[in-house]
Amino acid sequence: MSNHLAEIQKYDPAADPAIVDKMAKTYRLVLSKRDSAYVSTSDPKELKTVRENFLKKKLGLKDSDDKLDAVIAEVAQDMKADRMKERLTFYYLCAKKTGKLGVFG
Repeated sequence: MSNHLAEIQKYDPAADPAIVDKMAKTYRLVLSKRDSAYVSTSDPKELKTVRENFLKKKLGLKDSDDKLDAVIAEVAQDMKADRMKERLTFYYLCAKKTGKLGVFG
């Protein structure tokens, strides 16, 4: 968990370790596989999966696809310095931008 927390703290120095830990436990199977541990922001299918499975299903967001895609694009822009975008960090930042970190609290 400490590696995930350190990665997330690059973007949110005040990240709550309890929330990061809960997210890491929730997504431990996904994070354990190299193929799924990262978000490919150049793959439209991957971005649709983030929107449909994380933003809509997990976080319960009802916004339009365009608005949710804008959140994803903003996080991708925030993380542009990282060639490999860690899924947990990506999800954390999406949840933070949409005010939904409490889902993991």
